Amino acid sequence: MEKKKIISKKKEINPSDVTICDATAQMLEKAKRDGVETAFDRAANMKACPIGADSACCKHCSMGPCRLSSKDPYGKVGVCGATIDTIMARNFARMVASGSAAHTDHGMSMLDLFREVVKGNITDYEIKDPDKLEEVASSIGIEVEGREINDIAMDLYKELERTYTQVEGEIPFAKRVPEKTLETWRKLGIVPRGAMREIMELMHRTHMGVDQDYENITTQINRTALADGWGGSMVATEISDILFGTPSPVSVEVNMGVLKEDHVNIIVHGHEPNLFESILVSVNEPTLIDAAKKAGAAGINLVGMCCSGAEMMSRHGIPHVGNFMSTEAVLITGAVDAMTVDVQCIKQGLAKVAECYGTHLITTNPRCHIEGAQHMELDEHNPSACTDEIVIKAISRFKNRTATIEIPSIKNIGVHGFSHEYINYMLGGSFRASYTPLNDNIINGRIRGVAGVVGCTNPRVKQDWAHVELVKELIKKDVLVLQTGCSQIALAKAGLTSPEAAILAGPGLQEVCETVGMPPVLGMGSCVDNSRILIAASAMVREGGLGHSIAELPVAGAAPEWMSEKAISIGQYFVASGVYTVFGVTFPIIKETKFHKLLFEGLEKQGLGKWGFSPDPKEMARMMIAHIDKKRRELGIDKARERVLMDMADRQALEA
Repeated sequence: MEKKKIISKKKEINPSDVTICDATAQMLEKAKRDGVETAFDRAANMKACPIGADSACCKHCSMGPCRLSSKDPYGKVGVCGATIDTIMARNFARMVASGSAAHTDHGMSMLDLFREVVKGNITDYEIKDPDKLEEVASSIGIEVEGREINDIAMDLYKELERTYTQVEGEIPFAKRVPEKTLETWRKLGIVPRGAMREIMELMHRTHMGVDQDYENITTQINRTALADGWGGSMVATEISDILFGTPSPVSVEVNMGVLKEDHVNIIVHGHEPNLFESILVSVNEPTLIDAAKKAGAAGINLVGMCCSGAEMMSRHGIPHVGNFMSTEAVLITGAVDAMTVDVQCIKQGLAKVAECYGTHLITTNPRCHIEGAQHMELDEHNPSACTDEIVIKAISRFKNRTATIEIPSIKNIGVHGFSHEYINYMLGGSFRASYTPLNDNIINGRIRGVAGVVGCTNPRVKQDWAHVELVKELIKKDVLVLQTGCSQIALAKAGLTSPEAAILAGPGLQEVCETVGMPPVLGMGSCVDNSRILIAASAMVREGGLGHSIAELPVAGAAPEWMSEKAISIGQYFVASGVYTVFGVTFPIIKETKFHKLLFEGLEKQGLGKWGFSPDPKEMARMMIAHIDKKRRELGIDKARERVLMDMADRQALEA
């Protein structure tokens, strides 16, 4: 009897089941009508591999792949004899290595740009924040008094280059680490030497037949992750501030309603701010504005997406159109004339969606080509050659639009741009900038603690939902929230980044927010800018009264919808720095194994932080608050105390 071929019917998604972003849901309905597939559809029809999700699969040599069972993890070993703990540690290590490499390579690109600007070989960019330059240089021991800016800058470049190339010693920004935290790192042998060495060594150790002790692998995991957080990522943030300006609060519009049907719409999506800074110049070029008007447009509308968008939102108030899981949906509006991308978090699926709507998808970085997209490489020595051409292509597409335009009429306004420097100023004023008011109000209980809520959006969970629900729970319990990356955009769309959102906070945090005039959720920039949270935590330790190391602070971190290897590296550098860090969605380790116990319990016993996991945002909040309360008890600040809110007179009375 002839066998009938079984054709499985594709699952059809209900937009309200996969996102709480109304604009994205509207576009998913349009995609259904247009017959266009997105990552939401692919996720619904692609079952996640349970063995891979648990890191119970090893494919590091061709004797395998070897699959172990999460139900009986110690029931068998790999062909080479590798145990489940070795296999999981290797897989986890390679995620850290890849994530760290992504941030580190980005940071090195920014440092290369900085060097060429200082040497005068690149003239389209300049040092916009010389004060930040001097502050960064001073923080790592470079003399600044009475010296020319360019001389300081060249010394800074030479010193920061060691972050990447050094093979022995400690990376420069180790000087910023609280003394007791650094002492713990030295005792454990995890102070990073140079990022290239750490990533190379970690990859070597995870090769078949090299490091086969999960605890020893974890030592190098910590050192590599710290090379990211206190190295590559921190260099990227600090150099970007020096070249393009340190963010300060600005009111910004977010969501797809920032697109304009009668304008040429250009989206910049990626992670490198130099592309965005250059295209900002091009869209304001009079001849190109005139060309757009001759094509029938009212003007040129430049908006950001994902992390480079978050940086430009914070520095220049450029509108932001959405986070990672909305990148395909925004093209479905039909209104996007060009989307230009560089590196990191760029879906290959964008090429197909862009083709459906006649949108130009343009790659600009030699590290990132996409099959089906146009490539126009950005040369920092002459960036306008690329960015002007992008604008010209967008104008041409506007003039010849054929796609049906449907722009969701949703815009959310919030305040973003809370750099460490501005938080310092906000709390203490121009002459007595200080974290004293923050520490005092944590000590007296008005603020319970601080939480960093960061990370991606993931189609395996309802878009934005976990971020929003977690943060609502935290601020309701008087926890001040710091945010970066796609998480920041989720909260902006939910209206939680405006000062008016303080009404949703607990009475103590609400009073602080109303007095200072700030939101209960402080947006700090892109995912690379998680280093700002590390700097803020170090400042809290230095200010006094909250312990002597980051591990003693009443703080916690979370990535409720993480999806990338960068997120694992970020999580690990926060854990290694001393922060309890909780992830949602899934976690790539089998519970009750020795490696799991090391990450979730053992590291804390070594004087570091520890991991936590829950897919439920309310449970995540409970876990984080319980940890914050534990740290308050250990510091002896859990008792009821007289609450003192610093007003301007109090600030002026502070000692200089």
